Amino acid sequence: MSSLYAHARAFYQLMQQLPGYGALGVMLLGLLVGWWLYVPVHELLHVAGCLVAGGEVWELELAPLYGGHLLARWFDFIVPESDYAGRLTGFDTGGSDLVYLSTVLMPFAITVFPGFWLFVRTLPGNGVKPGHGRMFAVGALLVVVAAPLMSLTGDYYETGSILVSRLLAPLVSVDTLAWRHDDLFRLIGELAGQATLIDWLGVTASLLVGLVAAVLTMALGSIIARAMEKTR
Repeated sequence: MSSLYAHARAFYQLMQQLPGYGALGVMLLGLLVGWWLYVPVHELLHVAGCLVAGGEVWELELAPLYGGHLLARWFDFIVPESDYAGRLTGFDTGGSDLVYLSTVLMPFAITVFPGFWLFVRTLPGNGVKPGHGRMFAVGALLVVVAAPLMSLTGDYYETGSILVSRLLAPLVSVDTLAWRHDDLFRLIGELAGQATLIDWLGVTASLLVGLVAAVLTMALGSIIARAMEKTR
């Protein structure tokens, strides 16, 4: 965790050194562009994670804003409309939780590498003033490295719910599969009024496990980035 803390501190110091609002504006522009590019890549990596692990995919919803209509020309499983930026809505894991975890977590492989390494290389060293090009890159790559935390109530809650529901299924009398969801807030709405105390404890445990998994993902990326910088 020390490397993750060091990289977070380096980013904090960068923000303190900003020469003015112009540099901040450029970073925010990079953040927006990075998000726009990241969303379709993220969703397609969900598809890849399912397929390489032996699952099947037949429908991926992708909002037109993120290239849904364009990408639908090349991928017949893409539906160019969604209540979300994107969402994998038609897939089959064959009942395997390993395939399910591969599907959910594959997009974060690029956080581990090369996302974190590129982000660290973009951060200026001591005494180096951050130029606009560097600030744009920092903003764009921040999307990739912070993706696990941004997905805490989505993919990482779902990761936690897969693990917790599998572990507790033999120990409790409720349907633990009901805890599995890719949208924590929607799940809470669905469970309201009918969930038991065990259900709420299961959901809470799933969120906590997801948080640990998200931090570990970022820590692994940070460790790899530090190791690669040492070999330069």
